[in-house]
Amino acid sequence: MSSVFSFDERLLAAAAEAEKAARPQFEEIDRISQHGTAKVLRAFQSQQISAACFAGSNGYGYDDIGRDKLDKVWAEVFHTEDALVRHHFVSGTHALSTALFGVLRTGDKMVSVTGGPYDTLEEVIGIRGSGNGSLKEFGISYGQLDLTAEGRPDFDAIPEAVRGAKVVYLQRSRGYSLRPALTVADIRRIAELTRSTNPDAIIMVDNCYGEFVEYDEPTDAGADLIIGSLIKNPGGGIAETGGYIAGKHELVELCACRLTCAGMGREVGCSLNQCRPMYLGLFMAPEVVANARKTGAFAAALFRSLGFECLPVPDATAGDIITVLALRSPEAMEAFCAGIQAGSPVDSYVTPEAWDMPGYESKVIMAAGTFTGGASIELSADGPMREPYAVYLQGGITYGSGKLGILTAAQKLLERGLIQL
Repeated sequence: MSSVFSFDERLLAAAAEAEKAARPQFEEIDRISQHGTAKVLRAFQSQQISAACFAGSNGYGYDDIGRDKLDKVWAEVFHTEDALVRHHFVSGTHALSTALFGVLRTGDKMVSVTGGPYDTLEEVIGIRGSGNGSLKEFGISYGQLDLTAEGRPDFDAIPEAVRGAKVVYLQRSRGYSLRPALTVADIRRIAELTRSTNPDAIIMVDNCYGEFVEYDEPTDAGADLIIGSLIKNPGGGIAETGGYIAGKHELVELCACRLTCAGMGREVGCSLNQCRPMYLGLFMAPEVVANARKTGAFAAALFRSLGFECLPVPDATAGDIITVLALRSPEAMEAFCAGIQAGSPVDSYVTPEAWDMPGYESKVIMAAGTFTGGASIELSADGPMREPYAVYLQGGITYGSGKLGILTAAQKLLERGLIQL
């Protein structure tokens, strides 16, 4: 690498040691990836996917074989009765909003048992902002069970907190916090506790950043619905846009009628030219997720050796692809993000700056030199400019390029005198 990129030799030595320290994690990541690949390959085969499925449709999209078979493949991979996979979802938040409005009605209650939701969902629920069609405006109430001081679900309080709730909502990823991401084991325990007092509740999981991270998925652990974005894990760095909702058939049908309209549901909605990238992205996803996780494990090992707190810790079960680097100052955040941007394949000449990003309460700095705008399965780093001044690193569709991006970020901190070797 030193013949192509001008990294400090001391940094390269530290990187070699970090990579050695992360090797046991790499081995487990590869085992999980192979398991995920087997699930995806088997689903493609059993659903008899052919070149005809990639052609797409236009107009109303009636009888779109590629669209309909993709739903079946997705349902088989995630062990669900049904799935709705569409490029019409503009983001993960849009897919989540569609699911919430799809299954909730006036007078119903939603309870989040993983503390506050991700920033962009606050206005959807109606706990922040002016409304503009929030759940609150439609007469749907919201309850919240805060996390413990350790950032864990308050398991003892869950049975009582979910009484009377139509939807029990779980956010798997840590979001902009230092709390651990939920593991599948956590989700299974929450589902069991919920069923003990509210057997009819719809257990809904925001699965963004979590797909293919573990051997099982939330729907293997009692979740009724999982929702996510195709420009994160399951799109494999290839899907250009879109999202998914997967779970029980009757619930997915309700969501489909919210996405389009009552009486039409999933029967309409042309796939245009999006079928092939969605299929190929799913096929690549387990391997791409593995590369992203290796990039994060390497980054954590390197920055831990430089004296920074990094999460998750090496022996923890990962619940998502996000690695948190607590850099302790806005200057370090700016330098790190500048380095990630400079180490990216796209827009490497751009310097990111914090700005008032729509849907977020604080200014956010974001480095993302990606082939698909906002695709956080590609190497990216972002974070709100507030305490504890942590960056949230995700992505890396190849480990080699992800490693170079991390080294470029570390080099930037070194040049600005923010780390010592």
